[in-house]
Amino acid sequence: MTRQLRITHHTGYSYEGMVSASHNEVRMTPRSSREQFVVSSRIDIVPKPWLLGYQDYWRTWVTAFEIREPHQRLDVTATSVVDVSRGLADVPGLTWDQLRDPRLADKHFEMLQVSDHVDPGRVLRTFAAETAREAERPAQAVAAVIGRIREHVSYVPGSTHVRTRAADAWEAGAGVCQDMVHLALGALRGMGVPARYVSGYVMPCANPVVGQPRTGSPTPGSSTGTAHGWDWIPPTTRHPGNCTSRWAWAATTATSRRCGACSPGRGVGAVRRGGDDRPGLSRRSPVGRTGTRFR
Repeated sequence: MTRQLRITHHTGYSYEGMVSASHNEVRMTPRSSREQFVVSSRIDIVPKPWLLGYQDYWRTWVTAFEIREPHQRLDVTATSVVDVSRGLADVPGLTWDQLRDPRLADKHFEMLQVSDHVDPGRVLRTFAAETAREAERPAQAVAAVIGRIREHVSYVPGSTHVRTRAADAWEAGAGVCQDMVHLALGALRGMGVPARYVSGYVMPCANPVVGQPRTGSPTPGSSTGTAHGWDWIPPTTRHPGNCTSRWAWAATTATSRRCGACSPGRGVGAVRRGGDDRPGLSRRSPVGRTGTRFR
């Protein structure tokens, strides 16, 4: 079944003072793949910038831009129309023997590395290892690990920041979406299951009404490598009743090893201080919203 999504993502930034220039990059453009086709996409930026579009190492579309005129606010609006045909058939997936095939490990080498940032810590690492030994198939172990993360970590806005390690979020028992995804990545990779970070837009409800707009925010998730490609695994507990069926209504914008290369937007603003020609950095506060309309 093919679904058409119209996605409007607006993000605004207000600086503490007037900045003389700002340098930014956004990842808000959906990617065409075998599961989704981008009908149209555009990004509008105010003030008008100089910009450059390119695909990064992970084949994510990046819009880099700079504004060389004084400004105190920056607004970015991305509008896309995407046809999605993401199937969620119940397939058995790989066996443990297939998962340990050296060819698969070589192909997904980067998605099997457990860095310090996604290391889930001793407790979850031990749970994952024991679960992997007892589970008949990898899919069962994956489901158990994701369930454990949902039970232990509560979604608490503002409880962590971009540099928070997965192990710290587990110890605190609280975090935001990216922390839960990082925990899943570290635990699954530790079991030998290839796992990657996915960013994009997900329908806030499981049964949307065609033509009725819904409001949310960019949502991260994870996916695991299987014989059929990548299976969607949403570890976040942000939305009550979160279930895989909602991912049939998802449009992806970025994938990577972790959040760093999937952020929807990042940048810095420069402000001149007195007669000093050297630029300093100006703090900015984001104010954003995402509206998704189905038709």
